[in-house]
Amino acid sequence: MGIAVLLAFSLYLFAHGGAAATPGVPAGQRLHHFVAPLATSNLDASANVHPHCDPARPARRGLNVCGREPIALAFFTVGAGACERSVDALQAISRTQQRAGIEFAAVAVGAGKATTAELVRHERWTIPVAYDPTGAVGSLYDVSVCPLIELAGDGGLVARRLIGDRWEQPGALATEVRSFAAGRS
Repeated sequence: MGIAVLLAFSLYLFAHGGAAATPGVPAGQRLHHFVAPLATSNLDASANVHPHCDPARPARRGLNVCGREPIALAFFTVGAGACERSVDALQAISRTQQRAGIEFAAVAVGAGKATTAELVRHERWTIPVAYDPTGAVGSLYDVSVCPLIELAGDGGLVARRLIGDRWEQPGALATEVRSFAAGRS
């Protein structure tokens, strides 16, 4: 099984131009700025991938990724079990990591407001969950697999990029987030 996964990942990298083509933002680079509407807000709009980022003025009805604070940011697809479980895992550990000063958030790529809002209510997620109906944010981050979780520190500098089913497990994700938080101290 392990060999099959390694072979599949190697073929993926080969077909997509090597390791540099791995989805997300690599460690050491900054998160791309965007503002996407929250599924639980009354805003029905598309994401803005070229926002004016003013850290002193966060978006009230949107997820404003502007690099102002550390964040654990998940990208998921509605209806994809492993992707949704990664948001479940983020939700679970957000309660235990409240004092770490990390924001926990997720973006439903290619999903509309109603579908995403229903999922948020059904799963009882309280972390900010934005929706990206046109896939603009997904394209900006080259989201082609999920789970995909970015851990970025102050200023939006990516410390870790987490890809794969392992991160749908709260224990594994909690260990990684604790390590990330400890490295910031």
